[in-house]
Amino acid sequence: MPTLPSHARVVIIGGGVIGCSVAYHLAKLGWKDVVLLERKQLTSGTTWHAAGLIAQLRATANMTKLAKYSQELYGNLEDETGVATGFKRVGSITVALTEERREELSRSAGMARAFGVEIEEISPSEIKERYAHLNIDGVTGGVYLPKDGQGDPANIALALAKGARMKGAVVAERTKVTKINKAGRRVQSVEWEAGGESGTMTCDMIVNCAGMWGHEVGRMAGVNVPLHACEHFYIVTEAITGLTQMPVLRVPDECAYYKEDAGKILLGAFEPNAKPWAMDGIPADFEFDQLPEDFDHFEPILEAAVARMPMLAEAGIHTFFNGPESFTPDDAYHLGLAPEMDNVWVAAGFNSIGIQSAGGAGMALAQWMDAGEKPFDLGDVDIGRMQPFQCNKKYLFERSKETLGLLYADHFPFRQKATARGVRRTPFHQHLLDQGAVMGELAGWERANWFATPGQAPTYEYSWKRQNFFDNVANELDAIRNNVGMYDMSSFGKIRVEGRDATAFLNHIGGGDYDVPVGKIVYTQFLNSRAGIEADVTVTRLSETAYLVVTPAATRLADQTWMRRHQGDFNVVITDVTAGEGVLAVMGPNSRKLLEAVSPADFSNDVNPFGTAQEIEIGMGLARVHRVTYVGELGWEVYISTDMAGHVFETLHAAGQDMELKLCGMHMMDAARMEKGFRHFGHDITAEDHVLEAGLGFAVKTAKPDFIGRDAVMRKRDAGLERRLLQFKLCDPEPLLYHNEPILRDGKVVGYLSSGGYGHHVGAALGMGYVPCAGESVADVLSSTYEIDVMGVRVQADAQLKPFYDPASERVKA
Repeated sequence: MPTLPSHARVVIIGGGVIGCSVAYHLAKLGWKDVVLLERKQLTSGTTWHAAGLIAQLRATANMTKLAKYSQELYGNLEDETGVATGFKRVGSITVALTEERREELSRSAGMARAFGVEIEEISPSEIKERYAHLNIDGVTGGVYLPKDGQGDPANIALALAKGARMKGAVVAERTKVTKINKAGRRVQSVEWEAGGESGTMTCDMIVNCAGMWGHEVGRMAGVNVPLHACEHFYIVTEAITGLTQMPVLRVPDECAYYKEDAGKILLGAFEPNAKPWAMDGIPADFEFDQLPEDFDHFEPILEAAVARMPMLAEAGIHTFFNGPESFTPDDAYHLGLAPEMDNVWVAAGFNSIGIQSAGGAGMALAQWMDAGEKPFDLGDVDIGRMQPFQCNKKYLFERSKETLGLLYADHFPFRQKATARGVRRTPFHQHLLDQGAVMGELAGWERANWFATPGQAPTYEYSWKRQNFFDNVANELDAIRNNVGMYDMSSFGKIRVEGRDATAFLNHIGGGDYDVPVGKIVYTQFLNSRAGIEADVTVTRLSETAYLVVTPAATRLADQTWMRRHQGDFNVVITDVTAGEGVLAVMGPNSRKLLEAVSPADFSNDVNPFGTAQEIEIGMGLARVHRVTYVGELGWEVYISTDMAGHVFETLHAAGQDMELKLCGMHMMDAARMEKGFRHFGHDITAEDHVLEAGLGFAVKTAKPDFIGRDAVMRKRDAGLERRLLQFKLCDPEPLLYHNEPILRDGKVVGYLSSGGYGHHVGAALGMGYVPCAGESVADVLSSTYEIDVMGVRVQADAQLKPFYDPASERVKA
């Protein structure tokens, strides 16, 4: 054991591949006083028994970039450290056994092309040529990635640890952190014990890299790290005569993966109904341990595998292995600065893809810690996306049964989680169910996504083609466009900002001008120092000293955390009031008529113009109405205290019967916003998208003397845009778009769709995406020919800056 210092700039807790990567990358950036503490021996938790599959393609461009970085890093580590990583680019094949899976793979191939990943779609016979041992009965197609690889998980971690030591980091094994001492929102020190000795080390910050212990260490530090360990099974055969190096093989329809290693086959599984482990805590002496065999649980996977690869029937089983892996509620890992504390970082919960993720994740986190802001958009994995309730152990136990299997499940558009549902409900939940609502879940909220018609089963029937709710959404959108519709927006975040400095504070953190009359609503963004978009919100002035900030449901915590971290000396109080009010959106050309039927208030343009709010009487209760829209129509968002919410819903619904009021869901809202060109945070606009290039310069008021990101806005205005966010409409009304489809300009791939959907009113699929435009005028950009790659087929598309529906917003201002 090395001598531990009395103080560290950073203490990294956990010596698996993730902790070693974070230590390596911080040391590589020149950080001194980096200390990694591992309770037992390096890699002894889950790293040592990982399968070591290293794939490039992930669900987003940035996650793919991080996976590709991991490959490149592992390829060079041996030369740098002298520790063999076993990394080999053996390629990988994923096969489909259904037409739906084949379409999923075909769409992933298009995504790979957009992300610059080498990929080849191959037929069953071509699969057989590359993997002769495979029985191709029932195989419908597949994809081949020649640069995918495999490696030795433990040695990769040990190489990273040695690299960190070579650059001055201290790596101490058999040193357990027993307590984390805090003062307010900051960790002050950690207490440790090792070999009968104990001590205290002060520190500037800590990183929780504790893997399946991450939940426990998080609680010690006062932060929320939702993850749960599950049993993960694989077998290793006896040596098979004549077996040579093969590509990694995945057969997700049979929940299986195969890896050749030293003349043997490793067969692993991601079964649909997993076995959570250690509900009462991980044993204190757990080290390089495995769990009891459960052959009955693994047997269905093995039976299918023997049929798929007949040589397994002749091979003896050398090892039946059952070891724990940690899984998160949404199958994405946790990375970043924990919302609850100001110097506690997290890198944990890697959902059985820790080896392929560790290099890139360690690099990204180290850069984030070094610069004080994200190096690029990491919203998919930012720990700030997790809700406080998701640390509930029973919730994690129930959800983890599903999330392990979702890695190999069909990744259908709009697929909803089936477990641990019904935790967060809006005040209208039962009212909506009674009317045929089909619920989806976001950030724990149950939300009506669409409404079944009488006689129609209120359930999803998933597909890559037109799903069973396609016509329902079309009818809901028709009501919004031509009559009146109502939908529940209660899940959207509501943050109250009040105090004598409220106006000055908002003018500092946001790009808009908030020194406006009481009742005025400002659409705005919070920017980072690069003028990337950290939040996309509306701000309503409620009084001289109080504002309401309305955020997307999934980013409420992240947005509130951003505000608090920039509070400084401003005298303000920032409070989450989301649960205090229900919100009903009443939208459409007859929305004014419906509100006038239930309220004596004046909803005219003179009294309540677009972008203003007013307090009203409604039914026998009270509400506040905000005249704004995310669907591009005349309409109001009706805010009601939760005690009166049921009454107001019943009042509006009853009055609407004579007007053929239609209840609508979130899928309709997304289709409508696509037609109107409204951006979706997390897809079309993120922390790395410049506000001007996103087409939102109108919301930035540079006449203000100082706000976060102002200098970057001015620099971009002077230098010119490097890319623009365009809107696309397919000329063929049949294909569907989701997101990540490649954009071709004059025959060359120049980007990919940040979001996609079907515009039922305009009669075609729509998308948005960024196109390079350095040195070009708008006319130059729009004069090109554009196509969208849909499963390898180039579909001609119209492109424009203005929305395809109501470009002058005449209907909004009605």
